[in-house]
Amino acid sequence: MKLDSYWLDTSPPLRSASAGPLDGRVDVAVIGGGFTGLSAALALGKRGASVAVLEAGRIGGGASGRNGGQVNTGVAQDFAALVEQLGVVKARACYRAYASAVDTVERLIREENIDCDYLPSGKLKLASKPHHFAHLEKTAEVIRREVDTNIEIIGREQLRSEIQSDSFHGALLQRHGGQMHMGRFTVGLADAAARYGAKLYENAGVSVIEKDGEGAYRIVSARGEIRAKQVLVATGPSRQGPFNWYRRRLAPVGSFIVVTEPLPAHLIAEVFPNRRAYTTTRLMHNYFRVTPDSRLLFGGRARFTASERPSDAKSGRILQQNLAAMFPALAQARIDYCWGGLVDITADRLPRAGQHEGIYFSMGYSGHGTQMSTHMGQVMADVIDGRESANPWREFEWPAIPGHTGKPWFLPLVGTYYRIKDVFV
Repeated sequence: MKLDSYWLDTSPPLRSASAGPLDGRVDVAVIGGGFTGLSAALALGKRGASVAVLEAGRIGGGASGRNGGQVNTGVAQDFAALVEQLGVVKARACYRAYASAVDTVERLIREENIDCDYLPSGKLKLASKPHHFAHLEKTAEVIRREVDTNIEIIGREQLRSEIQSDSFHGALLQRHGGQMHMGRFTVGLADAAARYGAKLYENAGVSVIEKDGEGAYRIVSARGEIRAKQVLVATGPSRQGPFNWYRRRLAPVGSFIVVTEPLPAHLIAEVFPNRRAYTTTRLMHNYFRVTPDSRLLFGGRARFTASERPSDAKSGRILQQNLAAMFPALAQARIDYCWGGLVDITADRLPRAGQHEGIYFSMGYSGHGTQMSTHMGQVMADVIDGRESANPWREFEWPAIPGHTGKPWFLPLVGTYYRIKDVFV
């Protein structure tokens, strides 16, 4: 079993990264080489801007290359609850932002000819308890009435046509969305950005961002210094660098994934006939899908801890047990990959984007980042160009999480609370 991301291990090599030291001047320095940063670099490069992308590790090696591979519409939280929290108008705008994000991913794949096995199969949200299904039915009524008619409620009697498991009591199908190979999408997006002139620097962790005497930003990295007229921070839950203002507003929760050996075609067709993107309704939920080479990818917040290689293996064993309980037919499948990564969760599970002290930022995707991060890279290019109204999150305040000084000491407590709540709710 490899303690590595399946996406990163099976993606083609990145040949568009820049060699040599970082120096000179650019119009925009993008800090973070995930989907947000690469998408922004692509959009800015198309407009003729000079762009440098600074990534502390490997391009796409953070959350963008360590997730479940789903590209889904729908907000991270229950839509009916979001309507109660924000009102219909704002909740509808949030939902539509995620629908637009799916469209952005599909457009970029098409326009840049990115070979990433995109499959527009939709998402199936599976009710883990009978009353969860009753709540899904109510939520579906609100979604259908207010924002999206392209959904379907599937009762337990009909669920066998979608998935072979006795663990669920019905489901909500949202057809707008799909899945893709994250590593291949990363390389394709990076290559596209480079074609339009963006310089991509790996192993260029940033230690200093400051204004120089001429009004530009001086950025010091492990690969050298650069000056930029404008800066976009797209680091997500980075635990290094001068980003404590952002860290105090994010809870970096570990999410863990295992991937099985390739499974027989007849077994895949029997258990997952429509090859959807799947997620469950528990707080400590699971998400899963079939990979392009017929493996089952199965993930979840097995433990509320940061991702570290020894910890990942322990979380992987928990996930393997959950997989076997949901799908007895797959209980003996060998686990070939196991890894973890950080999810940058905000208090309300909605993204944040805008400006702080003159520096642009976009992050806080809260487990729904594949499509939204890609979309927000495009949006932030508009914002940097002066079109602030393009930002769907511009009116959302972002206070620090109470008691959060940058190190998430509270995560074990949150995990315990969620586990207890999952038993009774």
